Amino acid sequence: MRLSELQYDLPRELIAQRPAEPRDAARLLVLDRAGGRIAHRVFRDIGDYLHPGDYLVLNDTRVIPARFFCRRPSGGKIEGLFLHEQRDTWRVLLKPSARLKVGERLRCEADETEFVLCERHERGEWSLRPEPPVPPLELLRRIGQTPLPPYIQRDPGPDASDAERYQTVYARRAGAVAAPTAGLHFTPELLDRLRETGVRRADVTLHVGVGTFAPIDVEDLRQHHMHAEWFEVSQQAAAAIRATRAAGGRIVAVGTTSARVLESLELDRQAGPANGVAAGGWTDLFIYPPYRFRNVDHLLTNFHLPGTTLLALVMAFATPEQIRAAYREAVERRYRFYSYGDAMLIL
Repeated sequence: MRLSELQYDLPRELIAQRPAEPRDAARLLVLDRAGGRIAHRVFRDIGDYLHPGDYLVLNDTRVIPARFFCRRPSGGKIEGLFLHEQRDTWRVLLKPSARLKVGERLRCEADETEFVLCERHERGEWSLRPEPPVPPLELLRRIGQTPLPPYIQRDPGPDASDAERYQTVYARRAGAVAAPTAGLHFTPELLDRLRETGVRRADVTLHVGVGTFAPIDVEDLRQHHMHAEWFEVSQQAAAAIRATRAAGGRIVAVGTTSARVLESLELDRQAGPANGVAAGGWTDLFIYPPYRFRNVDHLLTNFHLPGTTLLALVMAFATPEQIRAAYREAVERRYRFYSYGDAMLIL
């Protein structure tokens, strides 16, 4: 597949700047792959398309306040985005970073913490060390902000509600720098109604990294290297998914992150480590046409940016032609796009 095949035109006013209220009032485009038919519903109607015994697979990662600000000794302002911890240093994205130097000290704007720049990496990424040493989550809770995507541009900017709304209601395990946005539309009440109708649920974890949303910069998708993200699946969740597959039940991946976890699993393995984890580690699985899905029957997702790995995955799940047609209709009907936008269910 070529990068040029992942492009489409989107009026800027269709980029959602705030989430729907309430969560399940978002619109839902339903695409039936068998005949290419499209229906237009409201998200709270999703139960009309799910059957007793279906398994919703949800990503329970929790977005951390990963965005922070520092000053150079010269006074210049630097924006940081925490990516992950590595031994005694942090891996972060800094901007602007072209003039930064190894050994330089940055002073945090929110408290007296200093960061020592240890090593430069590609694409504005750095390894740095906080002084005094502080566990990342402890410090970020003091100095960090919700890391909204750059296309959410408001005046005066993010507000306090984003800390709650840019988070799924089932978020549990802290570690993501971006939300698994397909799950933002669920409410506790909707999940309860689905459970009462016999729809089951399994939680997996994939800590969404900034690389998931990074544009692809090569024309031939075979040459793109996917940014690795940490995931984990419990033995209980893996057993439930395995049993559902064996019984002919349907697995519904809530979001591209859950889909990548499922496709990274070897469900024929019956046993996992003694710590209760069936599978875990880093996955750099890049899904694009003509990939054949092994463990996902239906996909719930949002509308994605052009030229991204997320759109490539969705085109692999349906067909590029079906997704282009669905996106054209979504634009014509004024759906809201991207993280705070509306949803799409692919059957």
